[in-house]
Amino acid sequence: MSTTILGSDGKPRCCWCDAAPEFLHYHDTAWGFPVSDDHRLFEKLSLESFQSGLSWRTILAKRENFRAAFHDFDFDRIARFTQCDLNRLLKDEGIVRHRDKIEAVINRYIH
Repeated sequence: MSTTILGSDGKPRCCWCDAAPEFLHYHDTAWGFPVSDDHRLFEKLSLESFQSGLSWRTILAKRENFRAAFHDFDFDRIARFTQCDLNRLLKDEGIVRHRDKIEAVINRYIH
């Protein structure tokens, strides 16, 4: 069995990206690409944490909501999050509202 598929545009891609329409763009623009920007790296690590136990498709569908909720993963801003921010995130239906996962991203900066 081949590990690649030929897309409608003639480009070979990993076979997993054929499972959902949103995977194609992710495959072509993000998956497997090196990241040199600290905020993008923090985003990738954070989203991977949120994905634990869930499908990646769920996280991709909510990615823009995560970016808005976490101020484009600006870790300097996140480091100043307060209990009010945690409460806001726990009520945000656009993201995964799992307290431990949210606190992992905030890194328990809340005092």
